[in-house]
Amino acid sequence: MKMKWCVTGFLLVILCAGIRLHAQQSDADRQKIEDEKAKAEQGDALYQCALGEIFDFGLYGVTKNSEVAVKWYRKAAEQNFAQAQYDLGSCYSTGQGVAKDGVEAVKWYRKAADQNLAKAQYNLGVCYASGEGVEKDAIEAVKWYRKAAEQGDVRAQYNLGYLYRNGKGVPQDFAKAYFWFDLATAAEQDASLLEQTTKYKATKHRDEAAFHLTPANLSREQERARKWFEEHQAKPQ
Repeated sequence: MKMKWCVTGFLLVILCAGIRLHAQQSDADRQKIEDEKAKAEQGDALYQCALGEIFDFGLYGVTKNSEVAVKWYRKAAEQNFAQAQYDLGSCYSTGQGVAKDGVEAVKWYRKAADQNLAKAQYNLGVCYASGEGVEKDAIEAVKWYRKAAEQGDVRAQYNLGYLYRNGKGVPQDFAKAYFWFDLATAAEQDASLLEQTTKYKATKHRDEAAFHLTPANLSREQERARKWFEEHQAKPQ
């Protein structure tokens, strides 16, 4: 699943929030897009990425064109713009606008992940867990899931908990599984459908993990989770 956004002076693309845009293009929208394109053509990576998303998702009345989207993503990605690197990796992963290529997807996800983009770290973890575009490696999957999970990525928190629960890439540890599942249950009510679904699964597995813990260990992990929430509420990601 793609989750993308670039913020520009005129344009805020927030797909996961469920904002619906009118299919009909107004004169104002056409002018805004022309302004975006002018800046993109001057080499501004932020505007190149935003323009890619306009074509990728058919925003502001623009006809969807995945090939054009890839063109603009690549221009921004080659300037080391993390969001565009993630977007380009997503296109290679799904074969949208470009031939499907797991190796290329991993390449671009890694570039964005190395810049600490949580969703790229999560996707890289998925690639290592599934062996898509890279040799299957549960230890590497844990590494990248952890990086994303520590930034508050709900999907990564759930997957990390799952690996601890099953002892894949890490020694089996129900206490740590409980901790990560507990964090994943905290998705906000207005979170994306994917995050809400993850939350419900995490709640079930968290409660199952609790059966394997002594009251003292359960209390300890609950306190750890509480402190984590407090710290991250003070410093939102």
